[in-house]
Amino acid sequence: MHVLLTAGPTYEPLDPVRFLGNRSTGKMGYALAEAFAEAGADVTLVSGPVALPTPLHPNIRTVRVETAQQMYEAAAAVAPQADGWVFAAAVADYRPAHVASEKIKKDGDTLTLELVKNVDIAATLGHTKRPEQFAVGFALETTNELAHAQAKLHRKNFDLVVLNSLRDAGAGFGHDTNKVTVLDRAGQVLNFELQAKTELARVLVRLILTRFSAAYA
Repeated sequence: MHVLLTAGPTYEPLDPVRFLGNRSTGKMGYALAEAFAEAGADVTLVSGPVALPTPLHPNIRTVRVETAQQMYEAAAAVAPQADGWVFAAAVADYRPAHVASEKIKKDGDTLTLELVKNVDIAATLGHTKRPEQFAVGFALETTNELAHAQAKLHRKNFDLVVLNSLRDAGAGFGHDTNKVTVLDRAGQVLNFELQAKTELARVLVRLILTRFSAAYA
């Protein structure tokens, strides 16, 4: 099995020294890459800028990117050949409309930025997904979590969506632990209690591989 996996944040440059980004560390995505490799899959890991070491497992090929557009281009180059897609990256929804060629200096009490929408990587590739391919997305929500995750599942043509809530202590960005809820297209909801991201990754990989085998045997 060949798995395309995105992980980490994207950074959208504002000028040569500043960017718009988020708090993603990439820990969950990297743990998933290792777990897939341990299970025998070949993994193409498209990673945003993180402070994590490059995985050493021989089954993992790491492609480093910075912006959402770069992540999309790297993922789109691999997606047609991959059996499974796992979108664990926290991709910036918007980017500055204009990138200054020099450092922006302080001038006045306010600064107004014009932002334009980035490509929705999962949704765009979801339109090209073939029936025999399996797609998993991650959703980080703060309100109406299940409803938003269910909508994302169908809108982006996922087979499973993994829901994080920032309201759960010890879960989400910056932690070595995570607590998630997994939803499928049939409406089934599975809850996984707080545990180390490395162990949760193994649990999720077993679930994904079981669902993939059952759907496309």
